[in-house]
Amino acid sequence: MYLKNILLNQFKNHAKVQFDFSPEINCFLGINGSGKTNLLDAIHYLCLTKSAFNAQDSQNIQHEGSFFSIKGEFERNDKTMAVHCVLEEGKKKQLSLNGKAYERMSDHIGLIPVVLIAPDDTTLIRDGSEERRKFFDSMLCQLDKKYLQQLIQYQHALKQRNALIKAFNEQAYFDKLQIEPYDRQLVKLAKEIFKARDAFNESFEPKLQEHYGTISGDRERVKIHYESDCRDEGFEAIFLNNHKKDILLKRTGLGIHKDDYRFEIDGHPIKKFGSQGQQKSFVIALKLAQFQSFLDNKKEKPILLLDDVFDKLDDLRISKLMGLVAKGDFGQIFMTDARPERSKNILDDIPADKSFFEIQPTLILD
Repeated sequence: MYLKNILLNQFKNHAKVQFDFSPEINCFLGINGSGKTNLLDAIHYLCLTKSAFNAQDSQNIQHEGSFFSIKGEFERNDKTMAVHCVLEEGKKKQLSLNGKAYERMSDHIGLIPVVLIAPDDTTLIRDGSEERRKFFDSMLCQLDKKYLQQLIQYQHALKQRNALIKAFNEQAYFDKLQIEPYDRQLVKLAKEIFKARDAFNESFEPKLQEHYGTISGDRERVKIHYESDCRDEGFEAIFLNNHKKDILLKRTGLGIHKDDYRFEIDGHPIKKFGSQGQQKSFVIALKLAQFQSFLDNKKEKPILLLDDVFDKLDDLRISKLMGLVAKGDFGQIFMTDARPERSKNILDDIPADKSFFEIQPTLILD
């Protein structure tokens, strides 16, 4: 499977651009601010229905524009899949496949697997637990439709329960009968989501360790500890006896929305004891393990997006990554670079079909 072409209209700094792609390696070249990363983000939209960088869809409409449109044609088993994403100001985002609109965006998730390696990936290590949950949830949602629906249901029930708890706090009032349905639903869903996360982590961790060993030269041992309230056999009883504390804090304090993934190197937290190079190696290994998980489960190579990797990685890590590219371990690749000659030199010895695109700034931003 690969992306044949893309057409952007009023998407970020691109007024109107169209590209036809190689099924193997595609490199966007241009100065910083020209919109190279925005092109990767447009591909991300077609695969996952959302931006990899902006939480609000409206922020991706070109300045002074009233809408954005992204169209792309994918080739899979000699069949074309036309995906179209459009957002008009003040209206709901629309996504269609071969001209037929989706009723739910979630129905598209998992159809076109994608992996993004970006300069800010080390936030997975440095930031709080939410970033790590989002990373693993994104993988599981692409691999398992049931998991995706359970997660959506959990988040909806959690929002409703939190609103009820806040009302109890403000009114100095508590009604066990009112909160009981949300308690039952959250406990049931939490147990199911925990089992899925725990099982996935068991299969994911060996892939991480293998790729980290390749990148680092097997100098250290890495590990992931999946931490969850649900691991406690008495979770349900503890959850149901936590009403007073929840009402005091005005939110649900226990559940899978508090889960975390603790990353270790040689038995120590990599956040505190890992060097910058070790942290970079770890996040690259995470993304390569993500790629491997998609390949193993879907029997299809995901699209790989590499944002500014030549500028942010040292020569050793670039060499290891390009070695995997040269072996043909990946499918279609999109990458960005601000230095055209560097990219062409690095890719010159790789026996693959390559396309280079010079990206010119189309909009001066304030």
